[in-house]
Amino acid sequence: MRLDILTLFPGMFSGPLEESIIKRARAKGLVDIRIINIRDFSTNKHHSVDDYPFGGGVGMVMQVDPIARAVRHTDPDCEARVILTCPQGKIFNQELAWELAQEKHLVIICGHYEGVDERVREVLVDDEISIGDYVLTGGEIPALVLADAVIRLLPGALGADDAAREDSFSMGLLEYPQYTRPEVWEGRRVPPVLLSGNHEQIRLWRRREALSRTIKRRPDLLDLKNLSEEDLKLLAEIERECERDG
Repeated sequence: MRLDILTLFPGMFSGPLEESIIKRARAKGLVDIRIINIRDFSTNKHHSVDDYPFGGGVGMVMQVDPIARAVRHTDPDCEARVILTCPQGKIFNQELAWELAQEKHLVIICGHYEGVDERVREVLVDDEISIGDYVLTGGEIPALVLADAVIRLLPGALGADDAAREDSFSMGLLEYPQYTRPEVWEGRRVPPVLLSGNHEQIRLWRRREALSRTIKRRPDLLDLKNLSEEDLKLLAEIERECERDG
C-alpha cells in the first residue's frame, strides 16, 4: 500500500510512524508512507494556505488551490482513495479499517483551522472520516489513528496471519481476557481452563468471555442475527448466571 498524508504540520508524524508495528511494516515494504506539506503547494511568497471565510465569521479556512495541487501531485492519475479527516465525516470503525486496508493507494488530507473550502469536498474527496464526537486541534491525530488501524491489517504486518481478526471489534465482540506469567499474582489465579491444555475448552471459554464482556460493556455491538447457535447457548448460560447472582 502507498499512503500519502497531506498536512500543514509534518513534524507531528516523525515519531509515531517510526515505531512499533508501523516501523516494521515499512521496513518489510508493506507500506510506503509519504508526508506531504501542503504549504509547499502554495503560490504566494509566505506559503500561506488559508484565508478569511466569505460572508464573515471567526477563524480561517484552508484554501482549495494548494490542497488540490497537493492531491493531484500525489495522485496524478486519480486512482487513489482520498480521505478528509473532519468532524462532519462518518465515524471510523473496524469495518471501515478493513475496507481501507484493501486499497492500494490512500491519500489523507488533514483538515485544520475552521475547516476546508467546501469545494475540496465536492471535487477532491471520496470519504470524510471522523474518529469521534469531540474536537481536536487538527486532522493530524485522526490521520495517525487511521494509518495505525489500517496498516496493522495489511498481510504480514502483525506476523501471525489471524492476529488482527481476533482483536476487539474485528470479530464483532470485545476481546476475551488475556493472562500471562505469573500463574498467581497477589492471590489472583489464572483461570484453570487456560492451563488445562484442552484447546476446545479454551476456545469455548474465550468465546463465552468475549460475549459476556460485550454484553456488560458494549451491548450496542451485539448483533444477534450474526451469532451462531453455540453463541446463543453461551448467552443463555450467561443470562442465567446473571439472574442467579442478582
